[in-house]
Amino acid sequence: MDSIGESLSTVAEEWLTQFEIALATDDKDLLSTLFLPQSHWRDLLAITWDITTSSGAGVIASRLVSFQAEMGATEFRLDETDAPVRVVSRGGKEAVIEAIYSFATVHGRGHGVFRLLQDPADGGKLKAWTLLTALNSIAGHEETVGADRPTGEAYSRDFKGPNWQDRRNAAIAYESHDPEVLVVGGGQAGLSAAARLTQLDVDTLVVDSNARVGDNWRKRYHALVLHNQVHVNHFPYLPFPPNWPTYIPKDKLAGWFEAYVELMELNYWTNTTFTGGVYDEVRGQWRAELSDSHGTTKTVRPKHIVMATSVSGIPNVPVIPTLEIFKGNVIHSGKYVGSRDLAGANVLIIGTGTSGHDIAQDLHSNGANPTLVQRSPTLVLNVEPAAQLPYTLYNEAISLDTKDLIASSMPLEPLKAAHKWMAEEASRLDAALIDKLENAGFRIDHEDVYGWQFKYMNRGGGYYFNVGCSDLVANGEVGLIQSDNIETFVADGVRMKDETFLPVDIVILSTGYKGPEEMVRNLMGEDVAGRVGRIWGWNEDKQELNNMWMRTGQPGLWFTAGSFAQCRIYSKYLGMQIKACLEGLIRTDKPNTKSQRY
Repeated sequence: MDSIGESLSTVAEEWLTQFEIALATDDKDLLSTLFLPQSHWRDLLAITWDITTSSGAGVIASRLVSFQAEMGATEFRLDETDAPVRVVSRGGKEAVIEAIYSFATVHGRGHGVFRLLQDPADGGKLKAWTLLTALNSIAGHEETVGADRPTGEAYSRDFKGPNWQDRRNAAIAYESHDPEVLVVGGGQAGLSAAARLTQLDVDTLVVDSNARVGDNWRKRYHALVLHNQVHVNHFPYLPFPPNWPTYIPKDKLAGWFEAYVELMELNYWTNTTFTGGVYDEVRGQWRAELSDSHGTTKTVRPKHIVMATSVSGIPNVPVIPTLEIFKGNVIHSGKYVGSRDLAGANVLIIGTGTSGHDIAQDLHSNGANPTLVQRSPTLVLNVEPAAQLPYTLYNEAISLDTKDLIASSMPLEPLKAAHKWMAEEASRLDAALIDKLENAGFRIDHEDVYGWQFKYMNRGGGYYFNVGCSDLVANGEVGLIQSDNIETFVADGVRMKDETFLPVDIVILSTGYKGPEEMVRNLMGEDVAGRVGRIWGWNEDKQELNNMWMRTGQPGLWFTAGSFAQCRIYSKYLGMQIKACLEGLIRTDKPNTKSQRY
C-alpha cells in the first residue's frame, strides 16, 4: 500500500475508533461531534431492525445511543479486502473519503460504509457525512449459501426410500403442510425473495398465474430487450454467464428465470392465481385462497405473504373522451405481443413512455403506420451513455456484493443530489436529440430535475430511453399528435381540431398501471389497504420508499418490487426480517417506537 493509501486508512481508522468509543460509552455529545451538521445515517436492520434513515448530527447521535443498549454494536474494523479506503465523488460532493467496515451486534454480523468530509466550521476536521449500517447475517440463522455443502437424508443413497427428486416433488406439492411464506408473483422480485428465504431455511412457495416460469418476460412484445446493462441485473447467488450480451433479450431472460427456479430449488406453482387473503390475528397467519387455470381452488395458511407483483400490477385504463365511438380494436400495452401481422395497419398509441415508444418502433419496423399520442411532457434520453450514468459504479473492478453495499449506502438527500447532476449531464449529452424532438413538436419534461430513476421510484414511468424511436419521431417516420389537438374519435379514426382526419385500425393504450394499493384493496379489502397505506414512491419525511422491503401496518404482509438490482439488494433484508419474525427475534408489527422489538 502506498503512502497515500496508508494515510487514508489511518484517517478512516481514527474516525472509526472514535465512533466505537463514543458508542460504547453512550456518549451522545462525542458522537454528535463525529458527524457533520447535515449528515445522514441509513440503517438496514443492523441497529434498528428496520430500513430507516436519520439526518442531522444530534438526531443520529441520539438514535444510535438509544438502540445501542439492546443491539450492542462492537468490533468495528476497516474492511479493505475488496475496496480500499479511497477518495471519491459522491452525491454532488468532491474529495469524499469513503471506507467500508465490518462490525458485530448481539444479533449478527454487519458491514457498512462511512464517508468523511471536512467541516469548514470546525477547522476542517474530518467528520462523517453519511453512515450505513447493514446486517449481513443473523447469528445462528446464517444463509446456507457459503456454508458447507448440504448433506443428510435428502441427498443420501437410500435405495429403498425416496430419492432427491421424490422429496422435491413432495415439498412442492404442499399436500401435508403449509408454506411459512407465500410469495405472490414469479418475476425477478418474487424469485429473488424466494431464493433468499430458501437459503434462510424458510419454507417458501411462489405462485404465478402464467403457464410457465419466465412467461412474465417471455410473453411480452417480440422485440423487447432490457434497457440497462447486464452487469447491473444479476440475480442473488447466481450471476449471469460471462458470455451474455450487454443488453439481455426477453426470451434469454425468461429461460434464466426457469433455470434459476430449478437450480435454486425454489417451490413454484404455475397457472396459480392468488385470489384473496384474510389475516387471523389470533393465530398469526393468513388464509390465502389460490385458484388454478381449471378453476380448482386451494387454501394455504402461511404466516407471511410477500406481494411481488411489481409496482405496476393492474393495467390503468383511463377514461378517454369519445374513445367509445371508435369501432376498431382497443388493447392495453400489456396485451401487446408484436406486429408481425400488422403490416399496413394504422395504429394509434396513447402514451409516450418506454412501452409506447418501443411499440411504435416495433410497429414501424414491421411495416405498420404508428402514431404516438402525447398526453403530457416526457423525459427522453439516449440509452447510451446518458441512461447508463446511474450505473457507473457497476463498471468498477470490485465484487458485486461490494457494489451493492455502496449503492445501498446513499441516503435520500445525497442520492437526490447525485441524480440531479446526472440529469443535468444527460441533458447536456442529449442536447441535439432534445432539440430535434422539440422541433418536431414533442414536449420534453424539463421540470423534473432529478432524472429518470426518481421518476421510476416515484411513479413507475414517465420517461423513455431512446433506442431509435425518438429519431423516427424527429424524422416524421413515426407520427406524433398532442392529445389536446384531438377533437373526437370516430368509428374509424380520429378527427383533429384543425378538421384533418387520421384513419385508425387499432388503438393501444400505453397508459401505465395502477399502483399496488389497488391490488391490495381488491385482494385483501379496504381495512388492510388502509393499514398499509401508500406503497412505492419516496416518503420524503422518512427518506425511504413507502412500505418496501419492510414491516408494514398489516402484520405478515410485505412488498417487494423494482429493478433487478433493487430486488437483488433488498431481498436480502426482506428475507432476514421475515426470518427474524419467525424466530421470535422481532414482532411482525410495523415498528413505531424506539424499540426494535416492538
